[in-house]
Amino acid sequence: MLKRILLSIVTLWVLSVLVFAAGQWLPGDVARTILGPLADAQAVAALNHSLGTDRPVIGQYVHWIGGLAHGDLGTSLVYRAPVASFLWPALLNSLKLAGLAFVIVVPLSIMAGVVAALRADGWLDRLITMSGATLAVVPEFVSAIVLILVFSVWLDWLPLSATAPPGAGALDALGHLFLPALPLVFVFFGYFARMTRTGMIDALASDYTRTAILKGLPFPVVLWRHVLRNALLPTITVATTQLGYMIGGLVVVESLFHYQGIGGLVFDAAKGHDFPLLEAGVLAIGAVYVLTNLMADLCYRLIDPRLREGDTQ
Repeated sequence: MLKRILLSIVTLWVLSVLVFAAGQWLPGDVARTILGPLADAQAVAALNHSLGTDRPVIGQYVHWIGGLAHGDLGTSLVYRAPVASFLWPALLNSLKLAGLAFVIVVPLSIMAGVVAALRADGWLDRLITMSGATLAVVPEFVSAIVLILVFSVWLDWLPLSATAPPGAGALDALGHLFLPALPLVFVFFGYFARMTRTGMIDALASDYTRTAILKGLPFPVVLWRHVLRNALLPTITVATTQLGYMIGGLVVVESLFHYQGIGGLVFDAAKGHDFPLLEAGVLAIGAVYVLTNLMADLCYRLIDPRLREGDTQ
């Protein structure tokens, strides 16, 4: 795990170099974006000088990465305020939305995958597989629009905005996030369920499962102790990887439900050439991917004792 942590730090450093270089290659001018297309050239040059965007690229990177090492994410070029004041609230909002979707879709898809594997090639298996495949190919913005029309406009059961009013309780906040979480559940349900189904079928046909049944163990015990522990390993890999996407790739969902998450924040920063905000946002999303992969490794060792034995040898 120490080796994995060190490799994760190197990965984040490489990502910082790439995102900084990509930000510099974006077409347009920061000061021109702030002042507008009709601004005087001297005013644009003066603003670029005050912002430091006319300095050499290497100097800008060293200054940025040095501040980052000390916990200073920099100052937004557009809003002229600390990046942290925008980044952490947006990241927390995305974590809330992704966390709710994750809590709904993972148990639901695992249960569906187990049922489909136990009824392999039956009508229930076909129903779960076809439903999951159908939902997975529908784009998020299409399912989100349909959900808004049905549950917010026609039936008026759920609020349109994902942002709860000030002073709202935890249940009220969850009620506002439930509808935006459903498009994510639809997209990932079939994927997770199919992975669980495949792992379950392979585990049920394995020698250790047949041996456990021949020893006289009750089938629920065999299913819980032997089959699921091995069948869920591929699902864990897929789920933890997609958790990073749930947090950082929800620009369309956030826009439709008027929700300020980190995906929309990064998109707006790219449009406004706000390099410190853009770089910090992408780096935060990269850190989420790194952490979720470390979580997957830990889950592997908790579920599969062979990995723990390999660590001690």
